[in-house]
Amino acid sequence: MAFRVAATSIVDAIADDLRARLFVGELAGGMALTETDMAASYDVARPTAKAAIEKLVAEGLLVRGVHKTARVAALGPESVRDIYLARAYLESEVLRRLAATRTVPAGAAQANQDIAAVGDGSALAVVEPDMRFHTSLIDAVGNERVSKMYRSLVSEVRLCMTRVQSLNLLDTALIQAEHEKILELIGAGEGEAAAALLDVHLGRARERLVAALGGRPGPAAELPSDLLPS
Repeated sequence: MAFRVAATSIVDAIADDLRARLFVGELAGGMALTETDMAASYDVARPTAKAAIEKLVAEGLLVRGVHKTARVAALGPESVRDIYLARAYLESEVLRRLAATRTVPAGAAQANQDIAAVGDGSALAVVEPDMRFHTSLIDAVGNERVSKMYRSLVSEVRLCMTRVQSLNLLDTALIQAEHEKILELIGAGEGEAAAALLDVHLGRARERLVAALGGRPGPAAELPSDLLPS
């Protein structure tokens, strides 16, 4: 049993390192990650490297066909739209349900305070509390399967967020202000308004990232906000 726990820990450590390298763009889309190369790079047995690779395949960060070498998933315009729309479907309904009971999750409020604390600091420092803000909203509904569905998207969502921030596509103050307004609307029981603002919030990020990746942005890219001073 001790051996199995240790082996799992090594697999997780390798997967965590590969994931971090993917998020910062060190491993480019389409890059091959062979089990042999990964085993040599991390000085582990090939089955251990394979298990780490399979974890990232399951998260959608790597892709692999039958009997094929795993490759870094390419983040293109259509992939970005798929990821953002999938999360919007879940998050919009969650906001409506939280507003019905006027439940403002303390974790989401704290995460937004952490975003505010970043201020004019590193744009990438926003990613972790931003992810935590949205995850806290999902978890506040208290439905294990809804949380599980959302977490199946987390790695791809975080990859998108990292690209948005690394390219300076959004103002940190605007992210924080729209989060604050969403929480205010939930507390006021205005679920439809909260969901509508979420659509603006996610749509702006989605379409700006689409444009940065060479796609044709939709009108959501330039949606204005009255939450910041002009």
